[in-house]
Amino acid sequence: MSLSLYRSRSRRRNSIVVVLGLSGCLALAGCGAVATGPPLLTWYTVPDNGAQATIARQCADESHGAYRVAVEMLPNDSTQQREQLVRRLAAEDSSIDVVSLDVVLTAEFANAGFLRPFTSGETASIAAGKMAAPMSTAYWKDVLYAAPLKTNTQLLWFRRSAVAAAGVDPNTPGFTWDDMLTAATGQGKRIAVQGDRYEGYLVWINALVESAGGHLVDDLAAGSAARPAVDGPAGHQAARIVGELARSSAAPANLSVAQEETGRAVFQSDQGMFMVNWPYVLTAARTAAEKGSLPRSVVDDIGWAPYPRVTADRPSKPPLGGANLAVGAYSEKAASAVALVQCATSLASTTEFMLAEGDPSPYAAAFEDPRVRALYPNADLIRDSIEAGGPRPNTPYYVEVAGSVLNTWHPPASVTDRTPASTDAFMADVLSGRRLL
Repeated sequence: MSLSLYRSRSRRRNSIVVVLGLSGCLALAGCGAVATGPPLLTWYTVPDNGAQATIARQCADESHGAYRVAVEMLPNDSTQQREQLVRRLAAEDSSIDVVSLDVVLTAEFANAGFLRPFTSGETASIAAGKMAAPMSTAYWKDVLYAAPLKTNTQLLWFRRSAVAAAGVDPNTPGFTWDDMLTAATGQGKRIAVQGDRYEGYLVWINALVESAGGHLVDDLAAGSAARPAVDGPAGHQAARIVGELARSSAAPANLSVAQEETGRAVFQSDQGMFMVNWPYVLTAARTAAEKGSLPRSVVDDIGWAPYPRVTADRPSKPPLGGANLAVGAYSEKAASAVALVQCATSLASTTEFMLAEGDPSPYAAAFEDPRVRALYPNADLIRDSIEAGGPRPNTPYYVEVAGSVLNTWHPPASVTDRTPASTDAFMADVLSGRRLL
């Protein structure tokens, strides 16, 4: 184990380090320190069920001894992930060779000089075959700083029995949030959305604004001089939808604290009718039915459709999530780190990641894999939704932008036609340094 890796582990006693590629060894650090041999890369991963460690092992093996990989898992909380990485990269920590980043952090880390930019040749290799929407999250000022490892999107989920009783078809082209609200209130049912004061609520707001043809902020490349843009037609459409839903009988009682799993519980109850959520919910429902904690009849009653539109004549822009891999700017093994990133974000690796973790691959071709199609009956819809996705603002000041929106749009029932103007004023003050979040 290298001195820098030892120091990093000593600073974080709860850290788990897994070394892969040492003659087939898979063990905790201490499995066997070596003074010579292939470079040992450290990959800081976002939490998962072991798929990134598996990919690391496979890539180390496929390198035929060119490099080894030590995997360190970051905290579960995304805010803590960011804070830990910012502290270490600001200190020019050379032990961070490869890092998994939430898509909204690429611009911030690139702008701060924390990431090594990819060359034009590396960019061509990484971008080949990947969908444009996930790739858009990996650039800053037209330079590639990251490679999509996984992507994600949201669908509209519905209870087949409830929509049949209402006489509506969510798969009809032009199906809107207003159509959904009318159907749900008419049936005395609920619409599950993420309304807690956290990133999931920002995802919903951004998707509404993007679907209405607008953005939360314009001129992203200007950094702190970017222009808040919520107070426009798109922002007002979004505010109307949020406020009307939150004050309607279709709003769950716990809307202001609802996150993904909270919403799934409402949707699977007798009151459930509609829900916007990520593709994992179908697998989660199937698993619950297998364990006996959810009636199979509920699983059979679940349908899916494209993300609802804001206006019937404009296609929606579903949320776009995921994680990117980047090379630390202070890595002393950059060439090997780039090779690991290219291997880990290949079609084969990301397809296996999708099968193991349930997070979609950034490659359209992955959705043609027979194993994927067997596991995801809605594979085509997931792929199409990713390709149509509307990313959150790609700005180094994303934390300030998101915080400004959440401060002025929560709780959802408080949102009115005055909210967009309040958001822009608040955001302008935060970006200029006149106000703290």
